[in-house]
Formats: sequence, structure tokens, C-alpha cells
Amino acid sequence: MIPSPADWPTRPRRIVGLMSGTSLDGVDAALVEIAGGIPPVSWKLLAFHTRPYTAAERARIGEMSGEMVSLPALTAGNMWLGELLARAALAAIAAAGLTPAEVDAVASHGQTVWHMPPAAGRPGATLQLGEPCVIAERTGLLTVADFRPRDLAAGGQGAPLVPFADYLLFHGLDTSILMLNIGGIANVTYLPRGGSPADILAFDTGPGNMVIDALAAHYTGAPCDRDGALAARGRVHEALLVALLEHPYFAAPPPKSTGRETFGAAYAAAVRRRAEAAGLSPADTLATAAALTAASIADAARRFVLPRGAVEEVILGGGGRYNPTLVRLLAARLPGIPLKTHEDYGIPSDAKEAIAFAFLGHAALCGVPQNVPSATGARHPAVLGKIVPGR
Repeated sequence: MIPSPADWPTRPRRIVGLMSGTSLDGVDAALVEIAGGIPPVSWKLLAFHTRPYTAAERARIGEMSGEMVSLPALTAGNMWLGELLARAALAAIAAAGLTPAEVDAVASHGQTVWHMPPAAGRPGATLQLGEPCVIAERTGLLTVADFRPRDLAAGGQGAPLVPFADYLLFHGLDTSILMLNIGGIANVTYLPRGGSPADILAFDTGPGNMVIDALAAHYTGAPCDRDGALAARGRVHEALLVALLEHPYFAAPPPKSTGRETFGAAYAAAVRRRAEAAGLSPADTLATAAALTAASIADAARRFVLPRGAVEEVILGGGGRYNPTLVRLLAARLPGIPLKTHEDYGIPSDAKEAIAFAFLGHAALCGVPQNVPSATGARHPAVLGKIVPGR
């Protein structure tokens, strides 16, 4: 049974937020208890669980994200990912010492395999896999999923979606903050001091860990440059960095979003070929890739954020925060702006995006729009997500 939006906020609700991002690290599941409507009266994280992907699973999802994927592989992959997402949800519920009968809903982002923002008169399109019917069947819980298409249908980019939760979590701070998430793709949310949702600026800045990870996999066989160790031994090739920053995406104004289609394996291979032609070592190539992420983020802040107002602190999240080399390069390009983490505000960084989707699901069930038109470019606010009843 689908609850009435008027009835949903009448008691605290327990919702599992599910997230699988462009880094292909695994499925994050956050069980969140939310009291009240939107904005909530209170909330708390009851449990967090990460289900890492194996190398074979990462490879399968990577193939599903390629242009030449077959329809049978895509169709079977949708159901398979639904199973993985359901298992992660059940694991988070168990980690809280609860049963599914004591939980109200699941909110799943799924796995983006292809995302095309609107461009040059062409409407946008997007595809997230991880069948919500499988999640609802395996957990028995009402499931909200597929959040991006409604914003695209309303003329938006379908991304970013997390600014809605960023505002709910941080708008009460007496400071102007730049939320920075460095996942496979890096994205920012600017919340000016005392601002309203209409004042939010949010967009993807370009590659986060995606290029670094692809190069590390090629040179070392590891899924990432752990602790930025290889990049730390190299030197940034400034001429190549300048050339890479000429990619048209970086100069394009927001609203904008990007992904593996632009900065994925083909782009990383092109970077590697240019680096090898310039005689760079693997360490120098990784250092230059890390500098590309740091420079594109800092450049985006200077071009698009600082003209709106001061940035008094950056709150850093995502897998990139665990790369000291990347963080050092970023700090050097944002002098005088303190870099903090979600932990400084009592929120586990690893759980942040899964928590965000719990809020997005809660808002959908309250009948409250969750897109931020100032960030996505949509023509109007819209309630995002498709609802699958539980058992």
C-alpha cells in the first residue's frame, strides 16, 4: 500500500538510502530515522553498511556502462544489480539490530550506466539500473527509485540531486560553505550564508577519482592509487595539465552535469597516450591526473562560485578525501579556505550520499519536490522518484 503524503510524516520513519556511484566501489546503505516532514524535525543515522564490489562485479558494471553493451547484458544486469542493492539494504537493517518489519521504506539511487544531459536542442536522457521491483520483493518494503528522469522531463539536467539534502543538513550553519564531493565525478554545492533553496548553486566540476583510478588500474593493476602514493612520487607536467584543462566542459557554465560518458575509460586512455608521448613516467602521469581534478575544482570555484559570494569553508566528502596527494593539491589551489570534512559536523563522509537518498525518498513520500531548479536547470520544482509498493 502506498501511503498518503499527508499521513507519511505523522510518525518517525525508518528509511534505507542506497547509493552506487561512478567510482564503482560498491553499494552504500544508510538506515536513517527521520521525524516530521520536510524540513524534518530531527533525524539520526541508525546504521551504515558498505557492500564492496568485487573486481569481476566492477568489470561487469563497466561493461554495462559502455556504448557497445548488448541488450541481454543490460536487461540481466538490471535485475542482478537489484539483487545486490536489496542485499545491502537488508545488511544495513540487520546492522541496526532491526528486522524489515521495523523499517518503512527503501530509497535507491541505483547505478547510473548512461547519462546524457540536454544539449543543442536534444532532450536529456538517463538510465539507472538496479530494478526497484527486486528490492521491494526481497525486502518486502515500499521502494522509491529512479529519481533523475522526472527532472530531465522538466527540462533539467537530472543532476545533481544531492543539493536537496545538502540544504536540509547544512543550511542552518552561520557561514557560506562549498560542499565538495569527490567521487568518480567531482561535484559542488554552494550554500551561501542565510540562503534559501533558490540561492543554491550546484554542478559537476569534472573528473574526480575516475581518471586517477583508470590510470592506476592500467599501471598497477590496483583499482585505485591508494593514499595517492604513486602520484606523490611524481611531478605534475604543467604543459599537459594546461592542455587538459582546455576541455570545453570546464568552461561551460552551470547548470551542467557529466559522467563516465565524457571522462570515462576512453578519456583516461587519451590522457595516458598524451602523457606517454610526452615521456611521462606512471608516477608523473598520476600526479598530473590528480592535479587535473584539483585544478578543475578550484577553477570551477573561481569561475562560477566566487562571483556569487564568499566561500568561508569547504566541506570535503567522497572517496577523494582519502587521497592525501589530491587533498594537498586542492588545498594549494584554494589558499585561505579551510578544508573540513563531514565528520567535523557529525556525519560519516562515507554515508553522506546514501543518507541523502534516504532524505530524497522521504520527501517523495511526503509529496515534496526534491529537485533544485537553480542547480539542475529544470523549469519548475518536481517530485522525483517512482514508487513500488512493498509486500
